[in-house]
Amino acid sequence: MLLGGFDIVVIVLVVFVILVLFAGIKTVPQGYRYTIERFGRYTRTLEPGLNLITPFIERVGARMNVMEQVLNVPTQEVITKDNASVSADAVSFFQVLNAAQAAYQVSNLENAILNLTMTNIRSVMGSMDLDELLSNRDAINDRLLRVVDEAVQPWGIKVTRVEIKDIQPPRDLVDAMARQMKAEREKRAQVLEAEGARNAQILRAEGAKQSAILQAEGQREAAFRNAEARERLAEAEAKATKMVSEAIAAGDVQAINYFVAQKYTEALASIGSAPNSKIVMMPMEASSILGSLGGIGAIAREVFGESNNPPPPRPSPGPVRSTPPVAPPPPNPFSPNSER
Repeated sequence: MLLGGFDIVVIVLVVFVILVLFAGIKTVPQGYRYTIERFGRYTRTLEPGLNLITPFIERVGARMNVMEQVLNVPTQEVITKDNASVSADAVSFFQVLNAAQAAYQVSNLENAILNLTMTNIRSVMGSMDLDELLSNRDAINDRLLRVVDEAVQPWGIKVTRVEIKDIQPPRDLVDAMARQMKAEREKRAQVLEAEGARNAQILRAEGAKQSAILQAEGQREAAFRNAEARERLAEAEAKATKMVSEAIAAGDVQAINYFVAQKYTEALASIGSAPNSKIVMMPMEASSILGSLGGIGAIAREVFGESNNPPPPRPSPGPVRSTPPVAPPPPNPFSPNSER
């Protein structure tokens, strides 16, 4: 089948329309922005989705990734403020906010951000002492973030984080720092031990002081109680002596016997209770003791009122019986009338 000239023209036109449609339809994936150039000049930015451009007049200039990206900063040598050399590396996170500025305001965007971060790491860390550098990483990260983010704003870039990954001082410096830390901890231990010993001595002294105070108060109380007991005993003795003196003045001879018998009995008790006496020789008369006891009994009867009652009547004597004569008893050797 032969095609005529008109058929060929139609086929060419259909193919041309299909090519134009393919050239004018652009699909932008999520997370990207495309810049459109018309005869080499930036005109607009395509958003994610299906977009139409003018074929053969407009073209895609730059495909910019607007997702947050990570940029590793290589290890570099840094001289601190106190002339200590350390090695530091970092990581930077950035995001493209304006695709046109990121595409046309700077060339080789990642390399520019990398060099900018490295130079600011040297300037920020070089203005700090080594001890401050090792203990204030958060402050270093904040300063780096503020400086780098301010520097990349004309490029349409937002630096979200700058983190120092590692700081490595020289080996000899690490050993010196370890010795310093050990000495500091030993000093703290000695200070704490000395404070503990001082506190223990203070507490022991306070305890001894309180013990001495309590002991002195106890001795004072005991002395007061002993004096009070002796005073009461003396009052009782004086009262007893007064009563005996009044009885003697009234003509009661038994009071003297009671007084003498009491002292006599107390003396015998003290002699018998002596720890070093085994045998006690008492050249005493039993009748004297009996007489004293008789006096005590008489006084007791007077105290309990038995002396006021008349003695019971004696029975009348019965008829006298004749009894055989009885021999007199032998003389009592303990009698007061017997000769010694």
